Amino acid sequence: MAFDGIAISNIKNELKTKLLGGRIDKIYQPENDEIIISVRSLGKAYKILITANASQPRLHLTEKNKSNPMQPPLFCMVLRKYLLSGKIIDITQPKFERILIIHIESINELGDYSEKKLIVEIMGKHSNIILIDDNNIILDAIKHISHEKSSVREVLPGKKYFSPPSKKIDSFLLNEENFFLSVKNNIEKKLQNLIYESYNGISPSFASEICFRTGLDASDNVGETSEINLKKLYENFKLIVEKIKNNDFSPEIIYSEKNKIIDFSSIEMTQYSSYKKQKFSSISDLLEFFYTEKDLLYRINQKSQDLKKLITNNIERCVKKKDIQIKTLKSISNRDKLRLYGELITANIYAVPKGAVSFTTKNFYDENLEDITIPINPLLTPSENAQKYFKQYNKEKRTFSALQVQIKQNDDELEYLEGILTSLQTSSNEQDIKEIRQELYEQGFIKKLKQQKGKNKPVKSNPLHYISSDGFNIYVGKNNHQNDELTLKIARNNDIWLHTKKIPGSHVIIVTEGKDVPDTTLNEAALLAAFYSKGKNSALVPVDYTQKKFVKKPSGAKPGMVIYETNKTAYITPSEEKVSKIKKAE
Repeated sequence: MAFDGIAISNIKNELKTKLLGGRIDKIYQPENDEIIISVRSLGKAYKILITANASQPRLHLTEKNKSNPMQPPLFCMVLRKYLLSGKIIDITQPKFERILIIHIESINELGDYSEKKLIVEIMGKHSNIILIDDNNIILDAIKHISHEKSSVREVLPGKKYFSPPSKKIDSFLLNEENFFLSVKNNIEKKLQNLIYESYNGISPSFASEICFRTGLDASDNVGETSEINLKKLYENFKLIVEKIKNNDFSPEIIYSEKNKIIDFSSIEMTQYSSYKKQKFSSISDLLEFFYTEKDLLYRINQKSQDLKKLITNNIERCVKKKDIQIKTLKSISNRDKLRLYGELITANIYAVPKGAVSFTTKNFYDENLEDITIPINPLLTPSENAQKYFKQYNKEKRTFSALQVQIKQNDDELEYLEGILTSLQTSSNEQDIKEIRQELYEQGFIKKLKQQKGKNKPVKSNPLHYISSDGFNIYVGKNNHQNDELTLKIARNNDIWLHTKKIPGSHVIIVTEGKDVPDTTLNEAALLAAFYSKGKNSALVPVDYTQKKFVKKPSGAKPGMVIYETNKTAYITPSEEKVSKIKKAE
């Protein structure tokens, strides 16, 4: 997903249309690398979100409200000092770079009007938000870059501001002369690289789009492309540049067949003409939608990293433990032979030769009375040899009995942890993560739970709610607490309960309301059970289903663990595309 010069140009146009002449009335800094500026313009209130987050830097208008720290950070205080009540007089994008400059006129300490510039550099991990005065002196920056961090450019209060160095050509200055000079200098490169490595603000994906519009393969070699085709490539590139100059934008998000976002763009991507697209009335609406989803996934991922590591480590421990248990079982698999040796020595106690290292006798436990040779310790008497075999047999018998209990406990724990890991992957909000963390604490996997002071009791998260094509309500538990509540408290006896056979996954309930459930609804519920399970990426996943009255929870069982009977089994191949077609209740 490219936040390129085209997207910046689109944002510049939108902000200029809505904010020029507007006055800044509020400034907040909700995150270390993020600010929100409230602007009143043409009788309306707007909020600009600007973030220099290394993983997803951006700026756009926003409708979201974010909580702010009680004590504003220093950078926020500096912005308030210089920009509050200031008037936005211009918004520029120098050299079609991924840089946006907001020009603000405000009154200084002497009562004179002066211009400040808020510079937003959208450059991945090097992104920054910098405030400079009318002499290009840095007043402050959200990220301070010292000489130790960068020998190329210091970003510190009191230093002169310089734009990030670039050898690329301003795309707005594209002409036939500089294009074919670039061709000459990049003769060994691919067509796609020729465009995005030579011109500012063009991402690799949009360079590919320009090639596609020309009917050329983006991976074609520059030197092997005819002059006629290179001329066509230039003409198509020029048309795109003119489109941008004329603010002719059409923001869109492109989705894959599995409903995953492939890319977003400010100009129609014709190379994805056969793909599903979502159009937006403004670039800010697009970015708000896109990053809301991305932010949610990012936050969930960040907050669940420690849990994933904890669960994975415990799963690895259980797997190693099981391996040891299996090896131990194998080592005591001949324990009955030890008892046989002891009994045969006892039965032939006077026939065992003195000082012998082995003794051969008839095995009277064998119907054919075949001979059997028994190892003997010559330093021990026949009676002591027999007792040694009995003692070893009894020890291995006790080991076997203990192992049966331990293996069952370890298998149950392994199944439980794999179920928790599946629940973690199913989590759709931060409350789901908190509930899993609480459960792991209750089960003893987390020694201490962080207490959040001054916060209200967290709201309980809800199961996923779908409506089948036949109009039946289907509920899917996202964690073990939800699974237990769905199955044991919410579901009625005649409701249908579904779960993957011997595979960790969600409990799924079809609310029947006493009606017969059509096969269509059963198939959709089974699809959900398979999709929200460890077998999500497998084919023909077995899904058991039965009436809820046949599902019981054993005494002392871990959360989410149940037993059931009189079930039937459906075999389902999970598909994200099919799941996306099942109606989701709001």
